[in-house]
Amino acid sequence: MKEQEQIPTGKVQRAGKFIATGAKIGTNYLKHYGKKLINSEVSKDELHEDNARDIYQSLSQLKGSALKVAQMLSMDKNLLPTAYQQQFAKAQYTAPPLSYPLVVKTFVNQFGKKPEEVFETFTKNAVNAASIGQVHQATIGLTKYAVKIQYPGVGDSVKSDLAMVKPIALRMFDLNVNDYNEFIQEVETRLLEETDYQLELKRSIELSHKSGHIKNLLFPTYFPALSGSKILTMDWIDGKPLGELLKSKIEEPLNHTLGQAMWDFYHHQMHQLKAVHADPHPGNFIVSPEGKLGVIDFGCVKEMSDDFYKKYFRLLNPALLENKKELEEAFFDLRFIYDDDTKQERDFFIKTFSHLVELLGRPFRTNTFDFSDKAYFAEIYTFGEELSKMKELRESKKARGVKDALYINRTYFGLYSILHDMQAKVNTTLSL
Repeated sequence: MKEQEQIPTGKVQRAGKFIATGAKIGTNYLKHYGKKLINSEVSKDELHEDNARDIYQSLSQLKGSALKVAQMLSMDKNLLPTAYQQQFAKAQYTAPPLSYPLVVKTFVNQFGKKPEEVFETFTKNAVNAASIGQVHQATIGLTKYAVKIQYPGVGDSVKSDLAMVKPIALRMFDLNVNDYNEFIQEVETRLLEETDYQLELKRSIELSHKSGHIKNLLFPTYFPALSGSKILTMDWIDGKPLGELLKSKIEEPLNHTLGQAMWDFYHHQMHQLKAVHADPHPGNFIVSPEGKLGVIDFGCVKEMSDDFYKKYFRLLNPALLENKKELEEAFFDLRFIYDDDTKQERDFFIKTFSHLVELLGRPFRTNTFDFSDKAYFAEIYTFGEELSKMKELRESKKARGVKDALYINRTYFGLYSILHDMQAKVNTTLSL
């Protein structure tokens, strides 16, 4: 993959890139409607493919928050057409890498030394490139290291990038403005944290230490002396990226072993640590030759207050859906419904979110759950498509749901999606 010689870092440069992308999208629409005049049967498939390619190419050059949002959207199979999902999924671990001179510049700014002066060997080409940074392999003696280097200007551009993404997202994906504003505030907070590698270092050490007892999990060792605000160094875990393995079927019993380890990891974080690795996409996991699951990125972590935890996880109580009073109370607490809703609005949103709670909570209502169940996921995706088209949700003048739930919902959706791709059957026993 061709390396980038520079990344636009100034507001004017980045705004220009967004404007140019908008112009390409406009041209794609004109082409589509021109073909539509000639043949009314023309579908939007080609339009989606053209737009997805142009948007991804632009965002991949900008890196940072804009590309990270695309990655997040790719995990939501209900929000985007397939063409966008496929293009944006590349942001998980195959973004165009940064050229070596820019890597050297980051090292000199950080340590006052070039990479080869810090390590005995250092790969000039990135072995992995994603939205916020890229990874190089290095060695000192017999020890191999994974060195994550943040792209220049990423932290400084978060706020302005998200402001520029907004009109494109609202127009193209027909999102509710209030929901989007609530969503983007939380995203901005998490993205700013992701660009703080010193915070990531602290969390990585803490969370891996507190989760180290979980069976069939691996965590790298982190090296504070070789890390800084823009560089994070850990030891190298040999293995294959989970995303690569998922391109073909993972054979039994490895799929179940990996699935159980992942489920136990998230279960432990949610209910014991109340701080969760909130970025469950395949690019953040390695499968070792011994068949263990390596967790290699703690950049995105959502911490939960005791108050939010109690409000959110009462939704997993199977008896809740049978108790109308408690159900309404739970929905009020999480802002699915409001005091000043009309009776029609209240009835609609209670019915809609009750169905959603039942669907997402179904794996917890049995001792084991088979995530290869195609019918279950077809039901989720169908309902998700219905949600995206509901006039009541799109036109609501209030955000439905508290922003603290955004990354927890995203975590569960990502977890379910990976377990489905693994075709894993897991023990989901949970006592709250």
